[in-house]
Amino acid sequence: MPRKTPPLSHSTVTTPLALSQLHIRLQFLEKSHQSLLKQIKRKRTELNNFVEQTRIFATEIFHKASPSFQKMAELDQDIHTLFEEIFTTRKFGKQTFKNIEAVYLQLQLTGIISQKTNGKQFSTELEELFDNPEPESDFFRESAEGRYQHWQTQESVESQSVGRTESKRKIRETFLRLAEIFHPDKVKDSETQTYNTEIMKSINQAYQEGDLARLLEIERLHQVGEIIDLNSEDDLTRKCRTIEQQNQILLTQYENLKLELRLAKNTPEGTMVSDSRKAAKKGIDSMAIMLETIENQIKVVSQIRDFVKDFREQNITIKEFIGGPPTLHSLDEEIMEDILEQMLSELIR
Repeated sequence: MPRKTPPLSHSTVTTPLALSQLHIRLQFLEKSHQSLLKQIKRKRTELNNFVEQTRIFATEIFHKASPSFQKMAELDQDIHTLFEEIFTTRKFGKQTFKNIEAVYLQLQLTGIISQKTNGKQFSTELEELFDNPEPESDFFRESAEGRYQHWQTQESVESQSVGRTESKRKIRETFLRLAEIFHPDKVKDSETQTYNTEIMKSINQAYQEGDLARLLEIERLHQVGEIIDLNSEDDLTRKCRTIEQQNQILLTQYENLKLELRLAKNTPEGTMVSDSRKAAKKGIDSMAIMLETIENQIKVVSQIRDFVKDFREQNITIKEFIGGPPTLHSLDEEIMEDILEQMLSELIR
């Protein structure tokens, strides 16, 4: 049977060069568009999972370590009370009084007990330690660098948000377009109303969170996007411009999600979760180690409380007391050993 020849009108139609270029551009933009949507979805899921893990981890620590934290707080208060009694009930010479204050201050500076800012005033020489810290010390330099890095991060976010007004406008446009289609009041059928109500919940949430990706996902899922004529240069040009604008907003959204995840991981809680993950891979129960560490700290602080109590009750001499708690000396040695070990490990690398 002979093959039918297509009508002449079809065979002689050629696609203009401008249309071909627009088709290629549209294809490229749509590919980038889908890739961004997938990346955002993955990063959003990663962030939500990490935040949830942090919440669970913090809740578990609170419940398991709450009695220990309460005990630490009681010991802290006990030590402060004992020093108050020592300062108010016993008589010392001026230099001895300064030396006892120095022990009290050392316990605060080392973090063994909390710092008292509204309690008994320290002598002038000790106050100068607070008022005149060494300029440009490593601690203050690191703090300044941290603030500068935070400022740079904020500046980066601000620079990415130059088109924030335009982004809000595009998000609102998409929201209104979807709301026009799925608003429950637009239909009479009860089943459809229930269906649309559930969709509108997702639409409203995405709009409130400024989540353009989610709005576009809903649009694609329910196949309610704009229909264009692929043979119309105006339609193709408009479509390319729309997707290009959406892609710019989506890219900013993706970068913000990455930044939000990075900031979450850098919080103390986030660091604990990250460390516990690494430990779990090595078969280490980080929670158990953490609780054991807290218990060891309680033992140390209890010994220091007893040391101060012995001095208040005059069971040890002034000289022994001024020498400081034996536990504190062993802690200093441990700190120095840790520093040396870290230095050696860095030299070996």
